[in-house]
Amino acid sequence: METIEFRVEDGVGTITLDRPDRLNAFTEVMGRELIEVFDEIDADDAVRAVVVTGRGRGFCAGADLEGGGRFDYGEEDRRDGGGLVTLRIYECLKPVIAAINGPAVGVGVTMTLPMDIRLVARGAKLGFVFSRRGIVPEACSSWFLPRVVGISQAMEWVATGRVFDAEEALDGGLVRSIHEPDELLDTAYALAREIADNAAPVSVAMSRQMLWKMLGADHPMEAHKVDSRAMQGLGKSPDAYEGVQAFLEKRPARFTMGPSSDMPSIYPWWEERRFT
Repeated sequence: METIEFRVEDGVGTITLDRPDRLNAFTEVMGRELIEVFDEIDADDAVRAVVVTGRGRGFCAGADLEGGGRFDYGEEDRRDGGGLVTLRIYECLKPVIAAINGPAVGVGVTMTLPMDIRLVARGAKLGFVFSRRGIVPEACSSWFLPRVVGISQAMEWVATGRVFDAEEALDGGLVRSIHEPDELLDTAYALAREIADNAAPVSVAMSRQMLWKMLGADHPMEAHKVDSRAMQGLGKSPDAYEGVQAFLEKRPARFTMGPSSDMPSIYPWWEERRFT
């Protein structure tokens, strides 16, 4: 990897954006490497949760404009590189926690929107600055941002293009909490550990997909259909039996199923042509 570092320790993966001399600005190579590492994460059942952070004093200062800000992803209609990354994170089977340790603007903040929990360091600056660059929100953020913070707050940040502080990000619902810089990663890892140590990986993977995909459903009946089939698929599984036994015996559960091979047959239900 040229632009990121990836390591796994005790079930928790850490992705570190690693261009500190450029405040971890996003490049074509970084985009490709992020997609590759999320492919690796989904294939490795030893990874149960993921933390994403930045090296040095920044999280990601947006697209690296040194090359004009253009990114060529081949002949596929020149799709937006940030969007390819966010779509890959959206499909991830593991919960993803953003530890925003410093400036996060442009794609540096939009790439965090499909992540499940965002923590921010006190003093960090964030911004959806596209209108001040003469462009539009990218990385699928026109879909993600209103769902995360609501349409009114999303439009205010996008229309003004202003850079705002951690307190405004918290007030607007973009981040879960603010932390002192030297406490940020510890808090992110504590959350990741709670997931990795206690939750059934297949249950978490399926639940993550259900919650995200239902943001686009037009009626709760769609959720009911998926819930019913997922419960049927997992209710008789070894993990379900183990979860009940561990509860009755008052001991930690030892879940053995893995998302790479043991997802219920309903998954991925959204790819079905017709759902009955």
